Amino acid sequence: MRVIVLVKATVDSEAEETPAPDAELLEAMGRYNNELVDAGIMLAGDGLKPSRLGKRVAFDGSSRTVIDGPFAETKELVAGYWLWEVRDMDHALEWVKRCPNPMPGPSEIEIRPLYEMSDFEPVMTPEIAKIHDQTREKLGR
Repeated sequence: MRVIVLVKATVDSEAEETPAPDAELLEAMGRYNNELVDAGIMLAGDGLKPSRLGKRVAFDGSSRTVIDGPFAETKELVAGYWLWEVRDMDHALEWVKRCPNPMPGPSEIEIRPLYEMSDFEPVMTPEIAKIHDQTREKLGR
């Protein structure tokens, strides 16, 4: 089962001008990431710069509207992520509980399962399956 593990943004992470975590936190997170890789769990992961440097695109039919950051509701923003391959949600939860606090103060981490192609079997046609197989091949998966 693949999950995305989202490190929620905080007021501090959104205000940060440049990455300046303390050395102790940076070292602890590096050790934790190495444990995830060694366990065969971590597929990808990175921190995100503050939303003021980002953009959103709002879709309405064929219309596209670009919205410049920063974005409101800091508690709903993401400051970083991991992509993991785990046995099940309980396995992901075990690993998140081992994570060093990713922020200097209070923080939250959200775990969400990813859709797999098998979730779409009721509407999967051979043509759709071929298109998605081609994409996975190009991505090396």
